[in-house]
Amino acid sequence: LLSICYWRHRGDPLIFSVLFFVSILTPFVIGDLSYSIPEELKRGSIIGNVAKDLGQDLNTFSLRKARVDSEGNRKRYCDVNMNTGDLIISDRIDRESICGKKPSCIVKVDLVLENPLELHRVSLHVQDVNDNIPKFRVNKIEMEIRESSERGNRFSIEEAHDADIGQNAVQRYMLEKNDNFILSVDSNKVELVLENKLDREKQREINLLLTALDGGSPHKSGTVVIHVTVLDANDNAPVFTQAVYKANLPENSPPETIVITVSASDADEGVNGDVTYHFAHLSDQDISLFSVDLKTGQVKVTGVIDFEEISSFEMKVQAKDGLGLTSYAKVLIDVNDLNDNPPYIYVKSLSNPIPENVSPGAEIGIINVQDRDSDKNGQVRCNIQENVPFKLVPSIKNYYSLVTTWELDRELVSNYNITITATDEGSPPLSSSKIVQLSVADINDNPPVFEEQSYSAHMSENNKPGSTLCSVSARDPDWRQNGTVIYSLLPAEVNGASVSSYLSVNGDTGVIHAVRSFDYEQFRSFKFQVMARDNGSPPLSSNVTISVFISDVNDNSPQILYPTLEGSSFMTELVPKAAHGGSLVSKVIAVDADSGQNAWLSYHIVKATDPGLFVIDLHSGEIRTQRDILESDSMKQNLIVAVKDNGQPSLSATCSMYLLISDNLAEVPELKDVSYEKNSKLTFYLIVALVSVSTFFLTFIIIILGLRFCRRRKPRLFFDGAVTIPGGYLPPNYADVDGTGTLCSAYNYDTYLTSGSRTSDFKFISSCNDNTLPADQTLNKAPAEFADPFEALEAPGEVGYLCLFWDLIRIFCLFH
Repeated sequence: LLSICYWRHRGDPLIFSVLFFVSILTPFVIGDLSYSIPEELKRGSIIGNVAKDLGQDLNTFSLRKARVDSEGNRKRYCDVNMNTGDLIISDRIDRESICGKKPSCIVKVDLVLENPLELHRVSLHVQDVNDNIPKFRVNKIEMEIRESSERGNRFSIEEAHDADIGQNAVQRYMLEKNDNFILSVDSNKVELVLENKLDREKQREINLLLTALDGGSPHKSGTVVIHVTVLDANDNAPVFTQAVYKANLPENSPPETIVITVSASDADEGVNGDVTYHFAHLSDQDISLFSVDLKTGQVKVTGVIDFEEISSFEMKVQAKDGLGLTSYAKVLIDVNDLNDNPPYIYVKSLSNPIPENVSPGAEIGIINVQDRDSDKNGQVRCNIQENVPFKLVPSIKNYYSLVTTWELDRELVSNYNITITATDEGSPPLSSSKIVQLSVADINDNPPVFEEQSYSAHMSENNKPGSTLCSVSARDPDWRQNGTVIYSLLPAEVNGASVSSYLSVNGDTGVIHAVRSFDYEQFRSFKFQVMARDNGSPPLSSNVTISVFISDVNDNSPQILYPTLEGSSFMTELVPKAAHGGSLVSKVIAVDADSGQNAWLSYHIVKATDPGLFVIDLHSGEIRTQRDILESDSMKQNLIVAVKDNGQPSLSATCSMYLLISDNLAEVPELKDVSYEKNSKLTFYLIVALVSVSTFFLTFIIIILGLRFCRRRKPRLFFDGAVTIPGGYLPPNYADVDGTGTLCSAYNYDTYLTSGSRTSDFKFISSCNDNTLPADQTLNKAPAEFADPFEALEAPGEVGYLCLFWDLIRIFCLFH
């Protein structure tokens, strides 16, 4: 269109200029995108707005990482301005170096958009600009023409070469006006035509100025001087056997490879018939690749032939005889492609690191594979190594998407070295590999895990506050803050108080400390929970239960339950005078709040009125006669008994035991007098009771006789009845440990009133077993004094009342 307008308006430069710039700025869409541009545009020149032509707004265009990819290591002639969406020139575009003499010069580039992946082929139609002048191979052409040459003889002239094409190439020649020659030009050759015969005697040398002009605007031209030497007749020029020679040459052919042999003959003889061969005009690149033998006409390889650089060659060979007559033939060489280029792997984009929670099938990278060879040699297969959670999915042309195939776990594999292999279809096939390194980014997907399912800790009571109880440890396989573990106590109660008032945990190390001392007698074990929490977002946690067992320390002295040590009164035991050696007299009962061997009690008589009369059992506390009682023995016997535990160090307590050797309290007059003075009120009450009992005596006489009959059949040691230890004497939280000497329920004893009732010998019958507490009940402490015998009366039911009446009768007999 531009050419037509030029010829129609060649007289008007303004109109041509307008049409020329319109042709530059007007895109021609062919295929995906197509633009027509002149060569040699300045860097930064705008080719077109690809964002607008693709229907993309600028924000989307920028977010999709639009970019221009060129094949292999070839120059990138254009780039994308992300701010405006314009396709701009980034490197010099020289149509002659890219396409040579090809009538159509198209530079193809790939416009890549991501998310989703799109590939648009952009075709740049490079229009020739008249930037090259016509050139002759030499500055001076030497010709020798015999004067015998006839009018009309033609002499070939080497054509001028213009790198431009079409209208910008050489369009016409002009020969300087002279008397002998005119110029003849057709589509294939330039010739000098002898118009007037030469006369060597008039002019031996003729210089002609030949000008070659192109069709550009403005015109450009090149000149050469034709120096004609007039000789005698040489009227035959060399003639080639073919006007055009064609040859196929494999690329990478070694130097000195013969491509083709040209041949020309000359009908003349002698020097006039000697033909030599030369290349006509060749580019500097072609001169370095080929040579022609002067004598034989063999065209040989002198450089490296690379199909990927130049796939065909076109050159002219000149045949010249001895006297300067020449002729020309064309040589066409097609280069055959060999599989000499391995595929190249390019990572166009890559998400690195990858979150470990990325879903299967997610696209994490774009791979482009290129092979500079052609046909099958350039067809490439791409694959990835096995046993990795990734695969290549073919996309557009030679593009592949790198996607995940299953879930990732950073705690199992944190880094991947993925080997991508590309293999072409050549014979033999060539391949190349590329290692892509990917890192897996951590997310907080693992809670802390304790090293043990549960923990046990042992601590002695009376520990110092701040002492270490135990240590817990949890591991979190996550990374950095996701794997940093912090320990804390879960809210709970221990013995009615918050667990934090007893324990504390170091949040960093997991070491658990006791805040205060423990008391085995308050509680012997407890449980609490520790939580391990990481620093992830959101945080994850796990709990573990810790069982604490408190061990006993011998910090409690034995406590004597019987005889009681409280009040001003003292306990008195009555020992019959007829007691034999080994007879049970009484028993000391003691308990220890400690446990285990700290509560194993032993009994010892520390001091006695008569050391050889009584002995105490080491473990049970039973006091027995060591020999028969003699008349000479003192009626009043006082024993001081020590009770020791088995702790380290041992703790002890002492008590006094008062024994009266008598069959009846009435035999002790001094006790009776004291009793009358101190208990006159009690005597009055007893007299009233005696009257009441006498009233009912006849009514219950039969029952009383039956009761006495039963009592005689019962085995006895010294007396009827049993020693009753009231429940009120037992302190709280004491354990009944069988066989340890703390409490033994294997015997019954007689218990007498205190010294305030020495004139009476009342017996209160009660089973020791009845007063034994169950395991889950706590013993309660009794009042300080136990002077009133009726407060201890616990004989329930009808049998109890019969026993009461029987004792009242005995009192009556005693007073009488």
